[in-house]
Amino acid sequence: MAMVRMQQSQQHRYEIVEEVLRTNIASGRLPEGLVLLEGPIAEILQTSRAPVQKALQRLEVDRLVHRFDGRGYLVGPPESRVGPLRKEIKSLGLDIPEAADEALQSRSSWERIYDIVETDVAGCVVFGQYRIVENSLAEHFGVSRTVVREVLSRLQERGLVRKNQSSHWIAGPLTAKTIRDHFALRRLLEPPALIEAAPLVDRDQLEALYEDLKERECVAFDDGESLEAFESRLIDICVLTTPNEMLAQLIRDNLLPVLASERLLRQLGLPSDRAALTEHRLIAELILRGAVDAAAAMLVRHLDAAMNRNIAQMKIVAVISEPSSVAAYFTRVEA
Repeated sequence: MAMVRMQQSQQHRYEIVEEVLRTNIASGRLPEGLVLLEGPIAEILQTSRAPVQKALQRLEVDRLVHRFDGRGYLVGPPESRVGPLRKEIKSLGLDIPEAADEALQSRSSWERIYDIVETDVAGCVVFGQYRIVENSLAEHFGVSRTVVREVLSRLQERGLVRKNQSSHWIAGPLTAKTIRDHFALRRLLEPPALIEAAPLVDRDQLEALYEDLKERECVAFDDGESLEAFESRLIDICVLTTPNEMLAQLIRDNLLPVLASERLLRQLGLPSDRAALTEHRLIAELILRGAVDAAAAMLVRHLDAAMNRNIAQMKIVAVISEPSSVAAYFTRVEA
């Protein structure tokens, strides 16, 4: 038992979540056709949505869950005709091994609040510049200033916050210029990483992604969340597989503000551009055919188109002076 606890403590959170969900699908506690939503699962496992999202994406690759014309995932393979079954997942009595539960809850304090703070930052930076007050942040989560500084330092490493000349923590603004800068870095970093990663790509995962993209292109329903999930899968499979770990980390850190802006645009009701599905599908298809240089060129075209789409929608958001709500620990900084 001690060995099991040690192994699970070394796992990523999404791996623990995936293991719990996989076990409950196999046992039938999560029946075929059941609708799985990130929020309720995160609440049961007392974790943030990010590891739940990644766990569901990994289960989708293994065809244990699949997307449908609605929010969330359905248990079962894509060809399943069962569902959607909507039940309160808390009532199903999930089997959560004690070791997995302890591993999820044994994270240090900064890890427990980091994802929430990152989401809060992403929710306001398009609207302007905000100061994060350390005392207010500490009081908001009931943690120490030391924990707060660790969270803010991590956000600073990822380019989501910075310190100004007065040593105040500042978030934003995320502007058209900063988006262009991030996409310029993407053009420099991601195509070479794709070329390096191509010989190491898991073909089974890539073929599954390609088939899912082809199927999704034929569906009229537009689900922004699933489009972003496809983008994440493509990057994970085809770009972050690069053997150059420093390059992969630079790509991850540069992606954070870009993905944050895209999440916010979806939250505000702005639609995703379905052309991205075709772009993703072409990249996957070219890699499968061994046309790696052409795939890298297609990735560049996709990044240019994605940048223009993102900036165009940010201009729409610019007419809104304030977000509907901001966390209590933010103070607006007037330009």
